[in-house]
Amino acid sequence: MMKITSLMILLLLLMPFGVWAEEKKPSSSGTLSLYFENDSLARTDRDYTSGMKLSWTSRWIPVRETESDDQDKKGCVSSTLDMFPFFNKPGDRRALSISIGQSIYTPEDLKRRDLILDDRPYAGYTYLGLAVHRTAPKIMDTIELDIGIVGPHSYAEDVQERFHKWIDSPETKGWENQLKDEFALELIYERKWRFAASKLGRGFGYDVIPHLGGSVGNVYIYANTGAELRFGWNPPGDFGTCSIRPGCESNTATDMEDGRGRPFGIHAFLSIDGRAVLRDIFLDGNTWKDSHSVDKRYFVADIGAGIGISAKQFKLTYGVIYRTKEFNSQSSNGHLFGSLLITFFL
Repeated sequence: MMKITSLMILLLLLMPFGVWAEEKKPSSSGTLSLYFENDSLARTDRDYTSGMKLSWTSRWIPVRETESDDQDKKGCVSSTLDMFPFFNKPGDRRALSISIGQSIYTPEDLKRRDLILDDRPYAGYTYLGLAVHRTAPKIMDTIELDIGIVGPHSYAEDVQERFHKWIDSPETKGWENQLKDEFALELIYERKWRFAASKLGRGFGYDVIPHLGGSVGNVYIYANTGAELRFGWNPPGDFGTCSIRPGCESNTATDMEDGRGRPFGIHAFLSIDGRAVLRDIFLDGNTWKDSHSVDKRYFVADIGAGIGISAKQFKLTYGVIYRTKEFNSQSSNGHLFGSLLITFFL
């Protein structure tokens, strides 16, 4: 499994250099983004304790006015995007993204080997995601398909054990109680709007980015909505800041007047995402097998704040996210974790 994961990462790294041989555009070949989230900021090691994701997103590709336009110049990305009929409106632009990620969840007391009945199950989730994006003026639509595995073969236990050794943290004792292996399939849709994108002079500006979406599968079933407010100097022209959550991949710019074409930019952001949750495998337990579970809360929110820096060919974003109480027997009223995102413009 580790060899397969390494191969996937290598393919993602090589992807931008191969698919554009027949679709060259010197100004942009897309983005490569590395996400890292961990709750060590709050000096805890519980609940959603760690997340990692590597994602490649193509440049925006205009929809051709007629089927005969540049048929002989189409590349594999354009051909793939043409398979989605709802994303083929003339005048729109489309992009493709591929990602690989892992999320880790643990109870609060990591020293106990027995099953902790009133706390969440140990769980790991490793997945591969494919998403298509459509942008029109002030709008971005995303449809994403995630395929992965929950359980021992996600290798979350191995990753956490090695990370704990690296940071000299105590060994986690209870992974034998984790959720059982289960194939994961998830379909996600999300729409973003970019409103009030205003320039205040001398490079300063702000924007508001609401979103609305949902997810269906055996990992999650939920509907979500929220918004982000950004303010800064030379703020990026994209669709906001993404933490590791399904359907949120917005690191391709809306136009060429974003942070990548400027020597330096800095902005602050505030965000909120609220979810009405019908299913969460990491709290409800396995779908078709008996496993440990807890009584989840049906409404959960993430509240975030942070700062982003753009400098020539990269963007660095760091945020702190507070997640409200997820299940009734949770010992605290919420959970705090840090989120780091590094994006390279290729």
